[in-house]
Amino acid sequence: MHRKPGHEESYRKKVVTPQEKRDAVECLVKEEQLSIRKACKIAAIPRSTYEYRAIRRNDTAIQDALSALVEKHVDIGFWQSYYRLRNKGYAWNHKKVYRVYTDLKLNIRRRVKRRLPSRIKEALLIPETPNEVWSIDFMCDALVDGRKFRLLNVIDDFNRESLAIEVDTSLPSLRVIRVLERIIEGRGQPRCIRTDNGPEFISHKLQQWCESREIKLAYIQPGKPTQNAFIERKNGTLRRGLLNAYLFNSLAEVRLMAEEWRIDYNTERPHKALGYLSPGKYAERFYQGLLHEKL
Repeated sequence: MHRKPGHEESYRKKVVTPQEKRDAVECLVKEEQLSIRKACKIAAIPRSTYEYRAIRRNDTAIQDALSALVEKHVDIGFWQSYYRLRNKGYAWNHKKVYRVYTDLKLNIRRRVKRRLPSRIKEALLIPETPNEVWSIDFMCDALVDGRKFRLLNVIDDFNRESLAIEVDTSLPSLRVIRVLERIIEGRGQPRCIRTDNGPEFISHKLQQWCESREIKLAYIQPGKPTQNAFIERKNGTLRRGLLNAYLFNSLAEVRLMAEEWRIDYNTERPHKALGYLSPGKYAERFYQGLLHEKL
């Protein structure tokens, strides 16, 4: 003859999680008129656990900050997002930020236009001062109507600062010279300009211009883009963050958004090679004599 199971046996067989045990206690108190102490004993849950109520986390500020970042910068991952927030003055722990980051499903790769794979890169000697070496290179893309356009990129290898992004359907050597003169007028001239063997760069006009200014023109070996790796990395960042992310109707749109992207790149974007500082902040610390102090 089987005996009817008591309260303790029946409830212990059914409950599993702490929340289910809390529900069981409430059921025993309401339906069986038991005290909370006895109901907790039957449900095998400490009274302190039953009475504990988790404090709801308020992650609204982190959610808003992360959402604003990834909406504007579709190509960045967690660590880029985290250090951007740190550089803006937010002191949130990286574990907390990552929890919210995954809650928002930002760790899932976002779809972008498929393009050619990025080139292999290798380290270069890093200049010790600004205006020691500039690198220049071209990129290509197209408007929505199929018209092709080119971008001339100029960077200072010292702090990876983007000095110019010139946009047009054609950028011959004389236009390249005008862009370089415009930059020099604002910040002084470099000792050396590194470039590939594109027709605009090997023209006699550019060579003569460099000679007249006593600027060394250093060509990389044909088929060796890794020898110009600093600007190749920047090109990849520009392509992912701008060219792959948007469709452009006109050159005016490209110029406007390229300049906005360039300013953000120089003033806000953290660079791992620069100790997670932006190019502008890195240069500022250099001129203040603080570059080698611990951040």
